[in-house]
Amino acid sequence: MQPPVHRFHDLFAQLGLANDPASIERFIASHAPLAADIKLHAAPFWTPAQADFLREACMQDADWAELADQLSVALHRA
Repeated sequence: MQPPVHRFHDLFAQLGLANDPASIERFIASHAPLAADIKLHAAPFWTPAQADFLREACMQDADWAELADQLSVALHRA
């Protein structure tokens, strides 16, 4: 198994968000919990470009898909 190409903080940078640990914690705390019936890319706080990126990453099972899944879990948990 190959190690991941990207790390969790890289996803935040790719989304144009601050990606230091404190900023990531604040982002998750301020947007969680996300209702169970809302898919990550459909959350109301994303810009259209961010939502498209997340949707395509998951649909194409791209390098970013595992990290998007991690973010989804973090936002749905509470």
